[in-house]
Amino acid sequence: MIDIHCHILNGIDDGAKSINDSIEMAKEAAREGIHTIIATPHLNNQYDNRKKNILTSVEELNNVLSQEKVNIKILPGQEPRIYGEILEDFERDEIQTLNDTQYLFIEFPSNHVPRYAEKLLFDIQVKGLTPIVVHPERNSELIERPELLYKFVEKGALTQLTASSLTGYFGKKIKEFSIQLIESNLTHFVASDAHNIVNRSFKMGEAFDFIESKFGMDYVYLFSENAELLVEGKNIIKEIPEPIKKKKRFILF
Repeated sequence: MIDIHCHILNGIDDGAKSINDSIEMAKEAAREGIHTIIATPHLNNQYDNRKKNILTSVEELNNVLSQEKVNIKILPGQEPRIYGEILEDFERDEIQTLNDTQYLFIEFPSNHVPRYAEKLLFDIQVKGLTPIVVHPERNSELIERPELLYKFVEKGALTQLTASSLTGYFGKKIKEFSIQLIESNLTHFVASDAHNIVNRSFKMGEAFDFIESKFGMDYVYLFSENAELLVEGKNIIKEIPEPIKKKKRFILF
């Protein structure tokens, strides 16, 4: 398996605190059958992780894992919180796409979607990049207004679900919305967003077992292959997105 979203680089955000934490995370990933991880440290008001520093950290961790004989390959990535000047910073070579491909993570705030999001997602595509909205299932506005996400996907954006969301670790409501996103072809990747091995671990094997039982092996292959295609910078597999039908609420008199 390939994990395209992980906070395994130590000491630079709210993920691994020490190099030992990074090693233990890599060992846990290997136990789950993961062989490649894209390291995606935060870029936001709290953590200022730019491309140059990320590349240095990735090289250092790969060297350590090689010495420790942990058979995990770390690739560079980044998780930028959405902001208006992201394309200007991309031009300054401060934004790290996923493994230097055309794919770029975009994170929304957890409780809303900025009004300029649709235009920025469009502008990113005009620049020749493909935005991937991370963990949309954990955004409270998207849960209430899934038509927003449908509009983004219909216009070319991709999305990535968190494995722990699918397996219920973020609660029933988020799990149900995650299932709806798969049913409506509104998501294209499943990744761990792992921060540690205690309370924010990988859960990738568990998630793919759930996907197989709920949707069948075709979906396991779909998400697995899309991760491989992303790493190679190739076009991913997409089905035609559908709007999520809101469940009717019955009023009892």
